[in-house]
Amino acid sequence: MPSTPTPGYARRLGLFSATMMVVGGIIGAGIFLNPANVAQRVVAPELILGVWVLGGAIALLGAFCYAELGARIPRAGGSYVYLRQGFGRLPGFLYSWTLLLVIATGAIAAVAVTFSTYTVSLLNLPTKLIVPLAVGAIVFLTLVNYMGVVPGAITQNLFTVLKLLPLAALAAAGLILTRGVTPPPAAPLGAAPPLLVAMASGLVPVLFAYGGWQQLNFVAEEIVEPKRVIPRALFWGVAIVVTTYLLVNVAYLRTLSPEGLAASRAPAADTMQALLGKNGQRLVAAGIAVSTFGFLDLVILVSPRVYRALAADGLFFRRLAVLHPQHRTPTAALLLQAAWAIGLTLSNTYGELLDWVVFGDWIFFGATAATLFVFRHRDRRAPGREDGYRLPLYPLIPILFVAAAMYTVVGSIVSNPGNALRGTTLILVGVPVYWYWSWRARAGGEGEEPGAPPSAPASR
Repeated sequence: MPSTPTPGYARRLGLFSATMMVVGGIIGAGIFLNPANVAQRVVAPELILGVWVLGGAIALLGAFCYAELGARIPRAGGSYVYLRQGFGRLPGFLYSWTLLLVIATGAIAAVAVTFSTYTVSLLNLPTKLIVPLAVGAIVFLTLVNYMGVVPGAITQNLFTVLKLLPLAALAAAGLILTRGVTPPPAAPLGAAPPLLVAMASGLVPVLFAYGGWQQLNFVAEEIVEPKRVIPRALFWGVAIVVTTYLLVNVAYLRTLSPEGLAASRAPAADTMQALLGKNGQRLVAAGIAVSTFGFLDLVILVSPRVYRALAADGLFFRRLAVLHPQHRTPTAALLLQAAWAIGLTLSNTYGELLDWVVFGDWIFFGATAATLFVFRHRDRRAPGREDGYRLPLYPLIPILFVAAAMYTVVGSIVSNPGNALRGTTLILVGVPVYWYWSWRARAGGEGEEPGAPPSAPASR
């Protein structure tokens, strides 16, 4: 008697939820804090805004690239699937390995601690509760996403809207209420570095602040009409973030001055305190708490889809390929991710590990966009095979984005070669791990040949 096929992912996410995922995946705590780092590296106010405009343009280029990839291959797993199908299993495995080992789990730990730190301060709770509250947030949001993609998406939608409100208030206050406000005194900035050096240095934190749009592609199999929705959500989501970031930076500059912004340790709080006093400062603290909680929910929601795709190809524990029969979620992958992230939180090692591999994120961004060259070449050999969205101005857009990604990687290496060396070592440790899992897959007759279309395996 034939076995009944077990269900795959359920398509339940529409355009609004997908757009909110893009916005929520980009906006975390960075826009509240990072502009000070940019102002320290780029002296003139016109250049400060120019770097944010340039970073936004690069983010839009990346969104165009990922829009075509998502429409072309609407499978869960995002960059893992594209790298695997474009360049083979090893690059895809190294991306997934680094995501699980540090990038996603380290971000979960770091953002959970940031959320709990601001929450404890906002509610005047004892500081000893910071770590327990961070762990509690990870557990709570893992359980929410365990119950299905819809509860996780509803949580994401709510907190994305809530995180935009304080940013809108910050931008509006900075644009409307700055008349008569005297910027706080600040030490004068030193001599401006050469233009290209300043722009290169300032672009690194800007591009990291803009990163995150790619996470929508992780849940492509759960999006209704993905070939239509993914491109639209990526474009509108990135456009919303670019507009928000530029308005907020204008507010910082108008309120604090370039010198004051460069000297500030918390530009959002300093801006709102100058404009609205202590209430403004509390609003910013609440905004950071809400923003980080929403970002935490998104990372917890989408990342297990990558581990599940890896396991379905026989390159990781097969149990992680199983979807819950009712909730249609990769429950084992969710629990593994939570356990490792909690371990990093309790050990307090997440910050150092993230510093080691953060440049690797942009290596994988660039490599993922470069798969478009492979897929377009295959299209020429088999015309008419693909349909759906195609990015404009090919090959210019992917060339520019890959160049920007490499530029960011080089900037990160130059700014901290020790971390880059340690991060490279950490990533390359995945090579023998890949050999082991690849041998197991061949021995068991599992997985697919590199370059074959990715499967959507049944639960086991």
